[in-house]
Amino acid sequence: MKLIGLTGTSGAGKSTVSKILQEEYGAEIIDADKVAKQLTKKGTLYTKSIIRSFGDEILDWQGELNRKKLANIIYEDEKKREQLNQLTFIYVVDEIKRQINTLHHKKIIVIDAPLLFESKLNQICDFVIAVIAKEERKIERICNRDGISREDAIRRLRAQKTDEFFKENCDYILNNQEEIEDLKEQIANIKILQ
Repeated sequence: MKLIGLTGTSGAGKSTVSKILQEEYGAEIIDADKVAKQLTKKGTLYTKSIIRSFGDEILDWQGELNRKKLANIIYEDEKKREQLNQLTFIYVVDEIKRQINTLHHKKIIVIDAPLLFESKLNQICDFVIAVIAKEERKIERICNRDGISREDAIRRLRAQKTDEFFKENCDYILNNQEEIEDLKEQIANIKILQ
């Protein structure tokens, strides 16, 4: 089994790379964002911990977590962001590790996690791939995907690690410039996947 960490900032194209790895290399994908969403269903321990830390104002009228409201809080306040990350690392990392244990028979498992280094999940990976892209393209993707303003998208990117960090700390860098065939070629050049 090869355990691959996949990381990068919002809007870089991690989901596109995950899809290629799944469809063309038979990789099993563990998407940290999806795991977090599952764990924030109403009434879960993770959600209760978030409410204890951030208060009822982060809930919508149905008592569900209002992700947009929570995102606005954490991207404006570094201490609040760190507080949420610490909760996330407790619950989400445990669930990711549990899923890895159930998939140990698979040839390739990919942990798709924007906070791979912050959560220390990089330490259990055989190698780490980062996806980078031009800033303008990332901003455009975030705005389109999340329905937020350009200013909010920039604020989110400023709160994340830089492409320089990924270049210095990852084993492989994929430069996503929109051409899917170019991205596939870069992935094919990763020797450990061959």
